Amino acid sequence: MELVTYQIDKKSKESMGSIKKIDQYLEFAFAISSGLLTFVAFLLEKSSFHYAVTLYAIAFLIGGYVKAKEGLMELWKEREFGVDLLMMVAAIGAASIGYWLEGALLIFIFSLSGALETYTMARSERDLSKLLSLQPEVATIVYSDGSEAEIPVSALKVDDVVVVRPGGRIPVDGVVLEGSSEVDQASITGESIPVAKVKNDEVYAGTMNSTGSLFIKVTVSNENSLFAKIVNMVDQAREEVPESQLKMERLEKTYAKVILLVTSILLFAPHFIVSWSWSETFYRAMVFLVVASPCALVASIMPAILSAMSNGSRKGILFKNGMQLEVLSEINVVAFDKTGTLTEGKPKVTDIVQFVEMEEIKLLQAVASIEWLSEHPIARAVVSYAKSKGIDRTKPEMLQAETGYGVKANYRGEEWRIGKPEWFFLTNEKQRSVQGLEAQGKTVVIIERDKEVIGAIALKDTIRNDAKSLIQSLHKLGIHTVMLTGDQKRTAEVIADELGIKEYYSGLLPQDKVHKVKELRESHGKIAMVGDGVNDAPALSQASMGIAMGAGGSDIALETADVVLMNDKLSRITTAVSLSKRMKRIVRQNLIFAATVIILLLLSNFTELINLPLGVVGHEGSTILVILNGLRLLR
Repeated sequence: MELVTYQIDKKSKESMGSIKKIDQYLEFAFAISSGLLTFVAFLLEKSSFHYAVTLYAIAFLIGGYVKAKEGLMELWKEREFGVDLLMMVAAIGAASIGYWLEGALLIFIFSLSGALETYTMARSERDLSKLLSLQPEVATIVYSDGSEAEIPVSALKVDDVVVVRPGGRIPVDGVVLEGSSEVDQASITGESIPVAKVKNDEVYAGTMNSTGSLFIKVTVSNENSLFAKIVNMVDQAREEVPESQLKMERLEKTYAKVILLVTSILLFAPHFIVSWSWSETFYRAMVFLVVASPCALVASIMPAILSAMSNGSRKGILFKNGMQLEVLSEINVVAFDKTGTLTEGKPKVTDIVQFVEMEEIKLLQAVASIEWLSEHPIARAVVSYAKSKGIDRTKPEMLQAETGYGVKANYRGEEWRIGKPEWFFLTNEKQRSVQGLEAQGKTVVIIERDKEVIGAIALKDTIRNDAKSLIQSLHKLGIHTVMLTGDQKRTAEVIADELGIKEYYSGLLPQDKVHKVKELRESHGKIAMVGDGVNDAPALSQASMGIAMGAGGSDIALETADVVLMNDKLSRITTAVSLSKRMKRIVRQNLIFAATVIILLLLSNFTELINLPLGVVGHEGSTILVILNGLRLLR
C-alpha cells in the first residue's frame, strides 16, 4: 500500500478506530448485563419461574449476541462451524431440557472471556496516524526560474528540487544541491546527535532540519522513500497472523465439528444400540453437548494471560498482545537497539582536557556562556554539566554558527572557536589525545582561544545503569544477546565490550535491522527486539516479539511493539520472561486439568453415572477452578 493511500485514508482510519472502540465497550456491556440478568433470574427462579425464564432468555440474547453473530458470519463466509456457535448450541441445548441457569452461565462466562480477549487484542491494533505526521503533506518546490510553490508531497517527482528551511521537516529522500545544515536523523537512523549535511549528502524523508536552509534534489519517488518503506513494513507485519494463532483456530474448528458430529450420532444411535428410550437418548445427547463444550478449555488460557498482564502492568510492563506472553517464554535471542535503549540517548560530559594552564571552572564558564543559546544536544550537555557545577554564564559579545563544524564567538574581548576536531589544526600530541578519547567511543569537542587550542571536552552517550546486569541475567537464562545500531563501528564496539555483548552490527538503516532480525530468527529461532525509535519499528514488527521503551520511545515504536517498558527499566525484561514462563506453566496445567475433567464427564455420561445437573456442576466447577488457578498470576 502506498503512503499516498495512507494520507488519503487517514481520517477514515481514525473513524474506524473510534468505531472499534465503541464495539469493544458494547461487547463488555453485553457480557456484564448478561451476568447481572442471570443472577437476578436465579434469585427469582423459585418465587416466579416465568419471570426468571424471561430474564434467562434475555440474558441468552444479550450475552450470546456478539459470539453468535461472529459464529454465524464464520459459518456464512467460511462455511466453518466454530467454537462460538458450538457454545451457543450447548447453552440452548441445556435450556431445552429445563436447565436455564446452566445455559445462561455458559453464555456469560464465554461472552465475558471473548470481550476481554477482544479488548486485549485490540490494544495492539493502532493506525499509522502518528507515524504519518512525521512526514509533511506539502513541500516547497523550487522551479528552474527560481520561483517557489507549495505542492502535495505525493505530487513530487524524481529530479524535482525542494527547499527546506530551518526547523522544517524534510519531505523526501534526496541529495543536497545547495546549502548546509545539521539534520536530526534519530527518526530514521537512531543517531543521538544531529548530522552535518552539505552538498551531495543524502537526506531522508521524516528527518528534522535544524540550523540552515537546504535545497534538495528528489532522488526517490514518494512511495519508495525510506520513510514510506517503514510505514509499509510495519503495516504488513501487523497483518501477519502468528502460527500459534492459526494452530489454535484450526484446533477449535476441528473440535467443534467433532462434538457436533458425535452429538448428532448420540441423538439416534443409543436408542438402537443399547435400547435407550428416545427420552433418555435425547437427555444423554444434551448432557454430552453440555459437558463436552470447551468452556473450561477456553477459560484455561485467557484468565491466566490477563492475570499475567495485570501483574506485569503493576511492574511497568505493558503487554499489548496476550498471545505474545507464550512467545516470550520461548525466546532464544534478544536483539537491542543501542541509542535510547541500552544507552540513555543523551550525550554527557565525561572528560575535560586542558592543553594549557587554565582553571577548569573558567574554561567551563566560557564554553557554557558561548553555547547556552544553542539547541544542539552537545551544547545542551555542556551547559547542563556547567550548571551542575554551579558555574554562572555570561553573554558573549558576538556569536556565529558555522554549520557542520561548531561556533565562533567573541567572549570577554577574546576570539573563541568551539567545534569538531577537523575544524582545527592539532599538533601530534593533541591529535593523539583526541584519538585516544575517540577510541573510547566518545565525541570530542575542541576549544580554541585566540587561535590557540587550549582544551577539549569529551562526551559520551552513557550506558543505562541496569543494562549490564540485564545482559548478564539473559546470558544466565541461556538467551543470546545482539546489538543493532545505526552508529559508527567504533562506538558500537566500545558499548558492546562494556556490556559483554559478543555479537553486534553497526551502521544499520531500518531495512538493514529488519534483515538482521530475519537472519537471527532463521539461525536462532524466536527473537525479541528491543528498541525505542521510529527506525526500530520495522524490526520490532519483524521480530517474534517487539519490546519498546515507553518513557522515551517514539509513538510508532510504542504502537508497533508487543511489550512496552513504561518506566524504561531494562531489568523488567527478565521479569517479563519469568512471568511468561510461569504463565505458560499454569496454562499447561489448566489445559491438562480441563481436558481430563471433560474426558471423565464424557465417560461418566456414557455409563449413566451422572445426570445433567452433576454434569453442569462438574463442567462449571472445572471452569471456576482453572480460572482461579490462572488468577494466581496476579500475585
